[in-house]
Amino acid sequence: MIALRQLGLQRGKQMLLEDTDLTLHDGYKVGIVGANGAGKSSLFKLLLGELAPDKGEVELSGGQRIAHMDQEVAALARGIKDYVLDGDRALRDTERALKDAQAAGDAHREAELHGHIETLDGYSAPARAAQLLVGLGFDQRDLERPLADFSGGWRMRVNLARTLFMPSDLLLLDEPTNHLDLDALLWLEQWLIRYPGTLLLISHDRDFLDAVCGHIVHFDQRKLTLHRGNYSAFEHARAEKFAQQQAQAAKQQARREEIEGFVARFRAQATKARQAQSRLKMLERMETIAVAHIDSPFRFTLPAADKTSHPLLVLDQARLGYRDAAGREAVQLDGVKLTLLPGQRIGLLGPNGAGKSTLIKSLTGELALLAGKRIPGEHLKIGYFAQHQLEGLDITATPFLHVQRLSPTASEQEIRNFLGGFGFPGDAVFGEVARFSGGEKARLALALVAWEKPNLLLLDEPTNHLDLDMREALTEALAAFEGSVILVSHDRHLLRATVDEFWRVADHRLEPFDGDLEDYRAWLKARLEGQRRDARQEKTVSSGGTAKEKMEEKTDRKAARQAAAQRREKLKPLKRQRDKVEREMERVAQELARVESQLADPALYTEASRKQELTDSLARQGELAARHDALEHAWLEAEEALEQLQQALETDA
Repeated sequence: MIALRQLGLQRGKQMLLEDTDLTLHDGYKVGIVGANGAGKSSLFKLLLGELAPDKGEVELSGGQRIAHMDQEVAALARGIKDYVLDGDRALRDTERALKDAQAAGDAHREAELHGHIETLDGYSAPARAAQLLVGLGFDQRDLERPLADFSGGWRMRVNLARTLFMPSDLLLLDEPTNHLDLDALLWLEQWLIRYPGTLLLISHDRDFLDAVCGHIVHFDQRKLTLHRGNYSAFEHARAEKFAQQQAQAAKQQARREEIEGFVARFRAQATKARQAQSRLKMLERMETIAVAHIDSPFRFTLPAADKTSHPLLVLDQARLGYRDAAGREAVQLDGVKLTLLPGQRIGLLGPNGAGKSTLIKSLTGELALLAGKRIPGEHLKIGYFAQHQLEGLDITATPFLHVQRLSPTASEQEIRNFLGGFGFPGDAVFGEVARFSGGEKARLALALVAWEKPNLLLLDEPTNHLDLDMREALTEALAAFEGSVILVSHDRHLLRATVDEFWRVADHRLEPFDGDLEDYRAWLKARLEGQRRDARQEKTVSSGGTAKEKMEEKTDRKAARQAAAQRREKLKPLKRQRDKVEREMERVAQELARVESQLADPALYTEASRKQELTDSLARQGELAARHDALEHAWLEAEEALEQLQQALETDA
């Protein structure tokens, strides 16, 4: 269990948390949300003991093993699989001790250490480490390559794999999806759903939070508020709360009417294609989502160029890829025929490394074609956003100067008004870029793209580093954009709301994908199963396995599955008992928090007319506290009984 009691935390002159309480029970999967700078990463540092609270207490139940992903990874010469294995320190220490025992000829100690490695599940460790790396997008051939061979984004994937590999009871993940593509994100989503411990997840991806988390902790006005349910449930509750505040009513109505306007425009032109219909449903939902973000500091539009061409851009029989220093071709896509028309909105899907970013760069003209033709329209005006553009910002300049360089004749007020919508209000437009966070740099890079008024937007993972409010502002702006869009993103909410059709990049080909994101998930699953099946067949052929051996293996697997199902059936009554106690414990905890909130009112102790209320509240507090302690004891007994039965069943198996 994690408990924060009357916690206060200050960083520099900024008060992040003030007299806040929070209780998280074991096994919770919690999304941590709030504006950038609210203190989400500082909360992790508190739990890790790297920060001390300025007031109050932080309490973690004893014996918790915590896994936390570092934000930087050195370019080491160590192989990436070994680097992941290093995450299990107990296993590595035992392996070193075993080598020492073998060198000393100590057979008794050697046998003891072999047993310890088996207890740590050490003999399956290399296979588990490889599985994590492959799931996150690495090829089997990459697993022995040194960490230094990979770029910063890929090293972060290795670091994520190492964190997931660490034995843990509490997993702290801060923006784990930033360097992932959609395929790796879907894999990570399923892994975290199966994770048996407590998870605290900082993320700005609403679909990811919805799939993984059963609770949301919201940083709001220097308090932490726990909400039951996923992110969509939290957002719905937040929208209802704002709807009850009359001061917001007119503002909300204007936002509704604006979104209804572009929903109506899109409905008039929507095709019957599955993705177009998915987008229509998503746009209709955005009315509620917009109200939930009514207090967002971000509000902007993406104006399109006055002139356009028909077609905007053509690729004819194009071969895309790179040439090395010796002039040899590394082809990623071949035979590409693509005609972009005004108003088209395309999402690019495909496995990692298939060539999505290569296609975007080829469309911009930044990457020359290996063969074929690129034919731009007379009035083509491209707005291109990619992660490397953050590195291209002038860190000695200000947001104001960046825009002024693009349009020297623009007035100061015009530039200020424009940048205000991207989260640079007042004198923030004169802040030096060198001091900006990743999110602030990403917002500035997007602002520079918008200022140019393109008629074709090429966006390669534009939401990395953006918080939920800014992502929603970008989603709304893109949904209303009247030009053409080609988008690569792992943010499924953004894809659903902004593109009308998907194109799939796979197996060196670019072709239309007739389906929506759920269809793509099914295609990806089938593809991965096919690859595994091919690998198993190849392994069977190479090992000379006979038909009889295969049949025996199949029979063994079936027997193992049946035995596992029987064990699960025996565990069900105890699990139901434990879960029932846990639900009651949570209800009592919420009631206790409500009573303690009442007791925090100073007037309750000073007003004579409230003496009986004070007496009743104190009695209720004592009753609830005792009830909570009893339930916690019952929960621990149920959990212990469950573990004992599980161990006994596994021993029998």
